Amino acid sequence: MANQYLSEEVGLPAVGEIAVITGAEARHAVTVSRLAVGETVRVGNGLGTIAGGIVTAVAPSEFRFEVQTVEKLERPTPAIWLAQALAKGDRDELAIQAATELGVDGVIPWTAARSIARWEGARIAKGQERWAAVVREATKQSARAWMPEVAPLVTTKQLAALAETARMIVLDPLARESLTTVALRQAQGAESAQGAESAQESGADIVVVVGPEGGISPAEFELLHAAGATSARLGDGILRTSTAGPAAIAVLSAKLGRW
Repeated sequence: MANQYLSEEVGLPAVGEIAVITGAEARHAVTVSRLAVGETVRVGNGLGTIAGGIVTAVAPSEFRFEVQTVEKLERPTPAIWLAQALAKGDRDELAIQAATELGVDGVIPWTAARSIARWEGARIAKGQERWAAVVREATKQSARAWMPEVAPLVTTKQLAALAETARMIVLDPLARESLTTVALRQAQGAESAQGAESAQESGADIVVVVGPEGGISPAEFELLHAAGATSARLGDGILRTSTAGPAAIAVLSAKLGRW
């Protein structure tokens, strides 16, 4: 099995060219993974291109490989986003890690009313960087062509505003409808009261909202539903905040024909 690496330094190499990988990724490959000449590698740039080939040279801070294959994949549409409430411990990080491996296109850190964990002051930037690192490693591990985006931290009001342009689905174990039966698209030509194109029409991004350990508060449900969000459940049980999002991504990937 080929070693998988992720490097923003990779442009659009052509078959037969020698690609040079430098920086932290190269140092890790050579000093930690013990990458050697003759091994097969796949290197993605996180922007839709994955190049594969045979390692021709290694050094402490770089490695080179002869490109034998180049895959260029379009970004999936509609995009699936996970709005994950901040959670204690590493539960929110576990959620976005698994969601990335399962195909999520972007993650949104959300400060919910019942979130025990909080990003405030300098912790906002630190938390953002940590989530970006988790997503990056999960992208590499799962050999994805596109690296999911990590959006800025949002409040509930800011999250609700996203329902104006996206199909927002709030996971709720008490919801009447199952996620497997929720319509992801509305018939073309539907219009809102203002005559604008509906956010639920074909092509609109999908935002899955997952609450913290204590769940989503009634006031938050009211605000999100008023903005146009709908609720859906995952089975008859109650999943942890670390598993609900990934489970939903799997269901949506199947519904959209990605799997």
